[in-house]
Amino acid sequence: MEQQRKLAVIVGAGPGLGCALARRFGKAEMNVAMAARNVDRLEDLTLECSGIGHGAKAYACDATDEASVEDFFRHVGEDLGEPDVVIYNAGAFVPRGILETTAEEFERCWKVLCLGGFLVGRAAARGMVARTGQGGPGGTILFTGATASLRGGAGFHNLAVGKFGLRALAQSMARELQPRGIHVAHVVIDGRIRPSGAVEHTGEHAGDEMLDPSAIADAYFQLYCQPRSAWTLEMDLRPWVEKF
Repeated sequence: MEQQRKLAVIVGAGPGLGCALARRFGKAEMNVAMAARNVDRLEDLTLECSGIGHGAKAYACDATDEASVEDFFRHVGEDLGEPDVVIYNAGAFVPRGILETTAEEFERCWKVLCLGGFLVGRAAARGMVARTGQGGPGGTILFTGATASLRGGAGFHNLAVGKFGLRALAQSMARELQPRGIHVAHVVIDGRIRPSGAVEHTGEHAGDEMLDPSAIADAYFQLYCQPRSAWTLEMDLRPWVEKF
C-alpha cells in the first residue's frame, strides 16, 4: 500500500508568507491544506503555491470562531488525514492612537492574533495527542510572531497585545505538549516581509533589506524537521540591516 503523504496545514494563508510556506512544504512532497476566511481568494493560490501537481486544497475557516475551526479540522481529516504540521499565520493590525481606538477594533485584532491561535492550536494538539496515544507520531505546531511579540510601540497596541498573548500561548503549549511528543515553536518575524510582486532593486545586496518569504518558509521547514533531541521553542528572523 502506498504510504500516505504527510500533511501541512496553514491557517491564515495569503499571497505572501502563506504562499511561500505552502510552496516549501509542497516541495517536500507533502499535501497542503490552506485556510482563510475568504476561500475564493485561495482557489487560484493553491494551484500557484503547489506547482507540483498534488494535494494543495483550500478551505474556508474563521479562526476566531470555535465552530468554524472545529469544522475545518474535521473536513481536513476527512479529505487529507491528520496534520503533521500546523502553522498559525493569521494577522490583523490597525495602526491607531490609543485615544482613537474603539473597543470593537481592539477586540477584533486580539481575536485574530490571539484567540484564533488558541482555537487552532488546541484543535491541532487534540488530533496530535490522540495520534500519539495510539502509538503514532506526534507533530509540530508553529505560530507566526512579530517584533510586537516582544515590545509594544506607540500606535501598535492593536498588534502588540495580541502578539504578546500568542507568544505566551506558544510557551505554555510547548511546556505542556513537548513531553507528549509535540513540538511547539514561535517565530518572531522582526522586520518587513518583502511583498509579492515587489520591484527588485539592483546591486550587490538587492532585496536583502526586507525578509524574503521563501527564506522564512525555509526556516519554518527546518523547525518542522528538527529531531526531538534538539527542539527550538523560539526563533527570531530579521534581515541583516534590521536594528535590534
